[in-house]
Amino acid sequence: MAKKKVAGYIKSENVIWFVVASLLIGFVTGVAFGIYKSGTIADPHESAPSADMDVERQQAIDMLKAQTEKNPQDVTAWVDLGHQYFDANLPEEAIAAYESALAIEPENANVWTDLGVMYRRSGSPDKAVDAFDQAMTIDPTHEISRFNKGIVLFHDLKDEKNALAAWESLLALNPDAKSPGGQTVQELVDHIKEKHDD
Repeated sequence: MAKKKVAGYIKSENVIWFVVASLLIGFVTGVAFGIYKSGTIADPHESAPSADMDVERQQAIDMLKAQTEKNPQDVTAWVDLGHQYFDANLPEEAIAAYESALAIEPENANVWTDLGVMYRRSGSPDKAVDAFDQAMTIDPTHEISRFNKGIVLFHDLKDEKNALAAWESLLALNPDAKSPGGQTVQELVDHIKEKHDD
């Protein structure tokens, strides 16, 4: 099946990897679990966004909402609106925007993946796993959905066996898969397995 691409869809994969970077580090160092447990995904070392950024984001949201009202079939506007809400830490609004995009174009693995992250952030890990599974059904080579599925299974659902299976399926596709911090997924898997051997 040919993969469709949404015009203007730039940030999904970078955002998702950023979202899980601190959690990955936590697996090795034993920290950062609390950050993710509370639903916060921002890098604790980043400064807070300026008031100007908030104004700019609100203006972008208002513009995109007007676009979707004028043309409810504008997939790009729905996706971009979802991204704005994603970055503003408004998961319910992001979910609604991404679901509107998927109602028009359901075969977009990246949007399903972003939707999964928003489900996780809204406290619905089972729905997050379902969204990641949908992304993998659409694109069996989709790496980020496999990685994120492992995160949610391991951290939120405490399902270590299936988390390892998700990460091992990623390694079967890309043995060199890495986090933005440089840690390989193989190191993550090995670390978890070593804990059981001790």
